[in-house]
Amino acid sequence: MKSPKDALDKLRQVVREELTGLHFKHELFSALGKLIPAELGAELRGELLKQVGFTVGEGTHVLGQPRITGGEGMTQRLHVGRHCLIEVGCTFDLEDRITLQDHVTLGHQVMILTSSHELGPPEHRAGKVTRAPVVIERGAWVGPRSIILPGVIIGSGAIVSPGSLVNKDVAANTRVAGTPARQVEALAR
Repeated sequence: MKSPKDALDKLRQVVREELTGLHFKHELFSALGKLIPAELGAELRGELLKQVGFTVGEGTHVLGQPRITGGEGMTQRLHVGRHCLIEVGCTFDLEDRITLQDHVTLGHQVMILTSSHELGPPEHRAGKVTRAPVVIERGAWVGPRSIILPGVIIGSGAIVSPGSLVNKDVAANTRVAGTPARQVEALAR
């Protein structure tokens, strides 16, 4: 049986490990952002993201509070261009870099993931963590509830239809749909 001192030492170790991943500026941003109604303060949220340390271009609107996760240095891994629109409920996994070029629109509850797992042994199938950046090029539009997986590049002017799962690159000026997403239309340039 552990002594009270051993139990207290273990508790201190766990608290220290948990606080290591805490980003105080990000937590403050999250708290302030939740106080602002989703339909108000869209430019203010963009400015708050800048104050936390993220790169956000002028004229970008952030509706609602995005869910942002990531390890040490995550503020250096989100780059949002000018005049972008990020709708309510989006998720950014910042284990690797996410780049949204100018004039990108993300619909409600879009999820952009930069990490996954290798296939592990039967006793633990989620093996070693893998990471890869995501790039959404100029003028692309990602529809509501779409999921963008690690390593994907969505080309300029492309459209991802609502509810799509994008697991490979999307060519410029095309529309994709489905799970997994497949090209359904070539768009005018």
